[in-house]
Amino acid sequence: MANSFRAKLTAAALLLSFAGSVFLYATARSFAAPGGGLAVPTPTPETFDQAAAVANLRESIKGRENEPAGKVFKNVKNLAEMPAGRLLAVMQFGYSRSLGVDCTHCHTPDEWSSDSRPQKQIARDMHVMAGRINNELLKGMQSLGGRQAIVNCTTCHRGQVKPATNLPGN
Repeated sequence: MANSFRAKLTAAALLLSFAGSVFLYATARSFAAPGGGLAVPTPTPETFDQAAAVANLRESIKGRENEPAGKVFKNVKNLAEMPAGRLLAVMQFGYSRSLGVDCTHCHTPDEWSSDSRPQKQIARDMHVMAGRINNELLKGMQSLGGRQAIVNCTTCHRGQVKPATNLPGN
């Protein structure tokens, strides 16, 4: 029984990894760097202080932390019903850590609602993809016997912008 569960979970993780790779391949032309490769912003700790930026955002929403993020912040799409204070934590400890980046990967500092960085829409689309895997595919797996398996950004990204498509060798 445990081996069957592991096999199904591995299959779901591979599906998520494959879907992420296909998605990145399909959109790579939009991000092509001169000479080939994928132009992906990297964290810039010398110019961007994520802790200070998050502290400033927390201060700016003081007293509204439990209101829906979509009412507190502009242009929130997927997580609009989540409490605003929790949204900041999800961005900082979920997305940022899962991809090994800082806020500037998806956002323009001090213009947080801007959609100028395509990575922001990619993150939204990947969020929807993971939701479909969790709520439709995994939930429908009878072999799990009612146990809820979950995938998230870390399942494939493992702290890297590009999702892992292979396991490290022994």
